[in-house]
Amino acid sequence: MDAYLVGGFVRDRLLDRPHNDRDWVVVGSTPEEMLARGFQQVGRDFPVFLHPRSKEEYALARGRDTDGNLTTGPGISLDEDLARRDLTINAIAMDREGRIIDPFHGRQDLEQRILRHLPSFSDDPLRILRLARLAAGLDFSIAEETATLARNLTERGDLSSLAPERIWQELRRALCTPSPRRFVEVLRELGALKAILPEVDALFGIPQPEKYHPEIDTGIHVLMALDRVTELTTDPLVRFAVLVHDLGKAVTPPEYWPSHRGHEALGVPLVDRVCRRLRIPEHYRKLARKTSRYHLMVHLALELKPRTLAKLLDDLDAWRAPEDFERFLLACQSDAQGRKGLQDQPYPQADYLRRIHTLTRDISARDVPTHIHGKQIGREIHQLRCRRIATFRKQCSPGDFSRQDD
Repeated sequence: MDAYLVGGFVRDRLLDRPHNDRDWVVVGSTPEEMLARGFQQVGRDFPVFLHPRSKEEYALARGRDTDGNLTTGPGISLDEDLARRDLTINAIAMDREGRIIDPFHGRQDLEQRILRHLPSFSDDPLRILRLARLAAGLDFSIAEETATLARNLTERGDLSSLAPERIWQELRRALCTPSPRRFVEVLRELGALKAILPEVDALFGIPQPEKYHPEIDTGIHVLMALDRVTELTTDPLVRFAVLVHDLGKAVTPPEYWPSHRGHEALGVPLVDRVCRRLRIPEHYRKLARKTSRYHLMVHLALELKPRTLAKLLDDLDAWRAPEDFERFLLACQSDAQGRKGLQDQPYPQADYLRRIHTLTRDISARDVPTHIHGKQIGREIHQLRCRRIATFRKQCSPGDFSRQDD
């Protein structure tokens, strides 16, 4: 039995990037032999085994039979197994002594920072999304013939066969890369953004008022907001909220362009639609809905009355979920600073709302007079918060905060 390290571990090691998860391919063995050696089987169609001590994954080598179907067996060679992979840079193996096996010249493509497909790329349409994710994560270019193949597969409708969960998993991983913007750009270049996120694709070409958005194009604004949120946080919840925060602008009738009155509320059902279609987890949906619905109110926070501010924090569930409130503020900041020439503009609204939240978070039913009961308790808590906010506003000097427009 021969075992070789394969895939991302070898690729990232050669790139001198962090490489922790190790995957092995086993040549010349059978499921019975693996079980006899103490391995635990976890795969069904094509057996994958966990090492009895390290718990690392060991997969039996796979190749094509005479009919072109995937098969496994002791006669499958390492080269056959590597040939079924998606890209040359992922078809490099390393033996236990550290020797590199590279039958498809993936090492050369690593040196040239190029993503180039293997003939089996077409086997799984998810590889189109993975191609975009690797371009974003590694900052690699895509070979022209590979881009052409991906476009052809997309035009053929191959992405429609993907399970929603697989699309979301790839999207979430892309949001965690150093450049989610690049992921969106590559998908759009390949025609795949329209297939998996048509609500985002529709934003490109939609104009906005140049006074507030010097970049004008809404799609470009979303890309710039993604750049800004990438600088502020690695949290994929915030990054997803930024990606879908302006979906409502795509449904503004053209006769009203470049104005987009009410786009915040119009975007909420579109956020819901995306999340339902891709079966995105509920906590992502909740934050994205809040960001779509209330980001403009945050931009105008310095002008809002105490009762409006108190209701805003109540609607955001800020007192019960302070971590999500902070995520929400980061998404709003990314929106405000994701504009041409305004990336470094201060955003005092976030600190203003943080201070109001801190001042009001300890108000509870304990502060309500004992003669007040039932629903009146909630109303009284709201009034107490309003009074404390009003007092805080009076104590602020005019220079403490400055207005920011959307």
